[in-house]
Amino acid sequence: MAFGPDDLLACYASGVFPMGEGRDDPRVYLVEPEMRGIIPLDGLRVSSRLVRTIRQDRLDIRCDTAFDAVVAACAEAGAGDRADTWINTPIRRLYGDLFRLGHAHSVECWDHERLVGGLYGVSLGGAFFGESMFSRARDASKITLVHLVARLRRGGWRLLDAQFQTDHLASLGAVEISQADYLARLKVALEAEGDETVFRTTLSGAEAVDSVR
Repeated sequence: MAFGPDDLLACYASGVFPMGEGRDDPRVYLVEPEMRGIIPLDGLRVSSRLVRTIRQDRLDIRCDTAFDAVVAACAEAGAGDRADTWINTPIRRLYGDLFRLGHAHSVECWDHERLVGGLYGVSLGGAFFGESMFSRARDASKITLVHLVARLRRGGWRLLDAQFQTDHLASLGAVEISQADYLARLKVALEAEGDETVFRTTLSGAEAVDSVR
């Protein structure tokens, strides 16, 4: 039996998420780590320098205009510190299906018409599951994260799942909690309903910064 987008949403609702072994490995396996990384929506750390950069609005922030391109950029082998990618063809197809169903979103950073950074994730109830991000310009991924958190706060989301804690995410305010704690928070978040219209709303850099501080 084929594993489809409804199955994927059920996995997120139960506290597990999919990964691939590598770009060219067609298998998808489910992960339930003992410890989870989350970004508290009231705890994002934004440096003074980054605040100034965001307020200047030198880069254009758009949502859901290039979802497939964002996923493809995140899947590029060797991006950042990765030697390979966990985003294989079946996973890209599944997230594309979720996007078309309205359960996945991208936040994109554009320099004129050049895509220079972005992130994507899955939305279910009041939980947002961040999947991956990329950057081709200084601070581009951080800027998109600030804009994401601003929208989630405005739209009433309760949980931003980062899956695994990393030093980079920790510097932005991410914390590590037990899977049991995560499941309790997830249950509460799924009883809420995020306002999806925030992904169709334009926010200035100043508005985004004010929303997360």
